[in-house]
Amino acid sequence: MPEANAMQGKVLAQAVYEIRLLLGGYLDAGGEVDPAVRQAAHLAYALHNEALAVLSGDTFDIPAAMSRLDAVDKMLGSQFRDVFVEVLAEGP
Repeated sequence: MPEANAMQGKVLAQAVYEIRLLLGGYLDAGGEVDPAVRQAAHLAYALHNEALAVLSGDTFDIPAAMSRLDAVDKMLGSQFRDVFVEVLAEGP
């Protein structure tokens, strides 16, 4: 089953990276764009390097990723970090 999990992770990582590419133009859009689109752009941008690591078969630093989510939350008033903390608390 580990092989299936790795493949599933790669599919999701590719999706995060593609979303980052699609929404890149909305990072500095400010009030000109729907707040949810801006949040999605920043979330994808915050985690795109982690997605690339997964696609390469590498690992990434979870605390560093969480720190980037914290920065997004502070900038946009979102709660992404809390959601990810809950997911991580559930374990593998």
